[in-house]
Amino acid sequence: MRLLHTSDWHLGRAFHRVSMLGAQAEFIGHLVATVREKAVDAVVVSGDVYDRAVPPLAAVELFDDALHRLAGLGVPTVMISGNHDSARRLGVGAGLIDRAGIHLRTDPAAAGTPVVLADAHGDVAFYGLPYLEPALVKDEFGVPRAGHETVLAAAMDRVRADLAGRAPGTRSVVLAHAFVTGGETSDSERDITVGGVAAVPAGVFTGVDYVALGHLHGCQRISERVRYSGSPLAYSFSEADHRKGMWLVDLDAGGAVTAERLDCPVPRPLARLRGTLEELLDDPALSRHEDAWVEATLTDDVRPADPMARIVARFPHTLSLVFAPDRAPDDPAVSYARRLAGRSDQQIAEDFVAHVRGAAPDDRETEVLRDAFDAVRADDAAREVAR
Repeated sequence: MRLLHTSDWHLGRAFHRVSMLGAQAEFIGHLVATVREKAVDAVVVSGDVYDRAVPPLAAVELFDDALHRLAGLGVPTVMISGNHDSARRLGVGAGLIDRAGIHLRTDPAAAGTPVVLADAHGDVAFYGLPYLEPALVKDEFGVPRAGHETVLAAAMDRVRADLAGRAPGTRSVVLAHAFVTGGETSDSERDITVGGVAAVPAGVFTGVDYVALGHLHGCQRISERVRYSGSPLAYSFSEADHRKGMWLVDLDAGGAVTAERLDCPVPRPLARLRGTLEELLDDPALSRHEDAWVEATLTDDVRPADPMARIVARFPHTLSLVFAPDRAPDDPAVSYARRLAGRSDQQIAEDFVAHVRGAAPDDRETEVLRDAFDAVRADDAAREVAR
């Protein structure tokens, strides 16, 4: 069976205030053409279909167009909700849409109930594990403490139990939206840390033939059987070096995996430029970036006059201008934002405690802070689900 694995469309998302709707529509066209040209048997979409719980109308219309075009090809599609989606909203009409061969899996309780497709070699069971917000699903899975690994492991126990009751030789595919250890992150993914931990080990997926992951935006291989397709478009300058794509996966009669990366259309390349303003304006080697979306980081000791207007004169698609003089991290002049870059909310809070009272929080206080952040995250998630 030949699968096309994609995820993280983020329909409705902008890139530094530039609408990506046209580029997203181009990707949908590319997806449909690929399904047709590569004789794909099933499409799997591993979450974050939309960029937010209540997407703009234009994004909903594009999703509707994608569903109609995929259904028109007669190729089954299995989709799950991600941490950016409203599972309830995305799942509305799932039973009816199911009849058209579009299988929306947004209910955690159905983790062990697969979509079963068949080829000449027998059945392939597709298990959809939507994003599992630990605080909201721990009771469903009967785990004592909310955590990514515990709820995902419980969901996978249901998958393996169902698979064990099926005919020998039944192959299996799991769709999951999670941060798996070993994956490379970017700046455009929403933090899902719970209890100080965001990642789960790849071993939690043991026992299935292929795991189609979503959440991380880089197309990457965790193992031969566990892969991220990544987002089809770049959504932050941290993705400037990404090669955006999808996985074309062949499952043979015995469940062995062969995968080929297929590139996605690039609406405009990204470039991250760093140097003094004069260096960026005068360096002939940078001419290849003049048509790119540009993030320019200026290292001048003193902020130049009219920097954006001067940068745009050479790089007309500049979207971000950062002023970051080359200084030691402990220099008082280094900006607050730069000092906080790369630090989690938990780390920032612990640093604040240490700064105010002259001593870092002890283990008990660290746990109190962690529980407070987890409670806020859970409340935010509950409010989003209720919208």
